[in-house]
Amino acid sequence: MKILMVEDDASVSEMMDLFFKKEGWEEDPAYDGEAAVEKFKAHPHDYDLITLDLNLPKKDGIQVAREIRQISQTVPIIMLTARDSESDQVLGLGIGADDYVTKPFSPLALIARIKALHRRVMLDGTSSQEESKSDYDLVTTHIKISKSRREVTFDDKPVTGLTPKEFDLLYTMAQKPKQVFSREQLLEQVWGYEYFGEERTVDAHIKKLRQKLEKMGPQIIQTVWGVGYKFDDSQVKQ
Repeated sequence: MKILMVEDDASVSEMMDLFFKKEGWEEDPAYDGEAAVEKFKAHPHDYDLITLDLNLPKKDGIQVAREIRQISQTVPIIMLTARDSESDQVLGLGIGADDYVTKPFSPLALIARIKALHRRVMLDGTSSQEESKSDYDLVTTHIKISKSRREVTFDDKPVTGLTPKEFDLLYTMAQKPKQVFSREQLLEQVWGYEYFGEERTVDAHIKKLRQKLEKMGPQIIQTVWGVGYKFDDSQVKQ
């Protein structure tokens, strides 16, 4: 795995490089926002994952994430932030980050999050590459989903621009239409590890997922107040 680590603190980058090497990973450092965007723009298919500091010189992490998402909707992004405010974290998740880690962080905790995120991306790509274009892993009344191709259609029209976590949330809920998922269940099933109260992570991703689905037709992700969310497209009319 090759990781673009965007971090203005050289000591943090060098420390993480040692831990990454123990995992057999390669780190490509960028020490400011402009350098990060230039590196990714030059070789967008070289990187398996990005760790992105929020506080950066030249361009902050929010702007970097926005520009990277214009280039790639699918590369996983983990934000590293010294800020502990809910608004900053929700903003980062809202513009396309898949996860965040608050500084100071444990290197082993960051590695665990990287593995969980990367593992899900890799598992989604293990289906047969010879799958017919007309075949889908999941078909509901109006939605079709292919995990191997990371494709979603709404009434046979492609739903574009889904981030990895938005895709995973939709797929998880669509597998069990009308079942209500609590935020804790979605954190465990989609993120793959315990979050300890960071339920706003789910809310931020659900909000962005809804915005993208609303462009296609009526809303199919419903809020069950006080409990969580459910997928239900059975009442959606074409």
